[in-house]
Amino acid sequence: MLKVSQLFIYPVKSLGGIALNNAHITDRGFEYDRRWMLVDEHNLFISQRAVPEMALLKVQITDEGIKVSYQAKNSSYTIPFKAETNEFADVTIWDDTCRGQFVSDEADAWFRKMLGFSCRLVYMPDETARITDPRYTSEKNITSFSDAYPFLMIGQSSLDDLNNRLDEQLPMNRFRPNIVFTGGTPFEEDMMNTFTIGNVTFHGVKLCDRCIMTTINQDTAVKNKEPLKTLARYRFKNHKILFGQNLVHDGLGEIAIGDEIRVSKLNDEERFVVNALQSS
Repeated sequence: MLKVSQLFIYPVKSLGGIALNNAHITDRGFEYDRRWMLVDEHNLFISQRAVPEMALLKVQITDEGIKVSYQAKNSSYTIPFKAETNEFADVTIWDDTCRGQFVSDEADAWFRKMLGFSCRLVYMPDETARITDPRYTSEKNITSFSDAYPFLMIGQSSLDDLNNRLDEQLPMNRFRPNIVFTGGTPFEEDMMNTFTIGNVTFHGVKLCDRCIMTTINQDTAVKNKEPLKTLARYRFKNHKILFGQNLVHDGLGEIAIGDEIRVSKLNDEERFVVNALQSS
């Protein structure tokens, strides 16, 4: 039996994540997940790829908003749930451009002070509908400031398989999933096309190609060569390293740790099949 074992959100793109016992599903993913994002002077998204120290900014949900803390500077700031300005701009995430709303001058000043460079905080208002990649999804599917899709799912067995090949064990937070499940075999998520959790239907649409963010220790911001070096030996396809399944969904609802995953259809396209180049 496949069961949900962990749930995560990342309210501010590329900052620390929050573990949940249950998660409310909105039209664009889990509630609060990547609804905020830091941008540079060109309104281009900023991430750990360029600024690993962003991993050290830890996040929690409070009654007042999203509290961000930076222990190294003994400072914190609470982002209000709704932006406080009427200033909007087109912001860019990879090849996508969508409408964002600047949160406040106070928020911008705090993040500039913490990170040591010019940046601004934007919020995705409900009116912004960022469509997922039409090559793999329908036009009704939207996402927040995530890289491309509303959910990422990884099986615990897949991480266990990877860790069996590594000298040093890695935690799941290296891969920043939204949904983790137990049961099944390594990389069983690759072949899941249609499945339900609770009353919500999900679709596996594209394997997730991994970048240098997976090499960043989320507690120290120190980079290493792993896990990409090892994953490249057996999870490499079409010049990409693949780990995890990107999902879209139908409808709204709530899911929780312990919920059963009921698979009704498997992927039959060749692009979901990854053959190992080298075994452990």
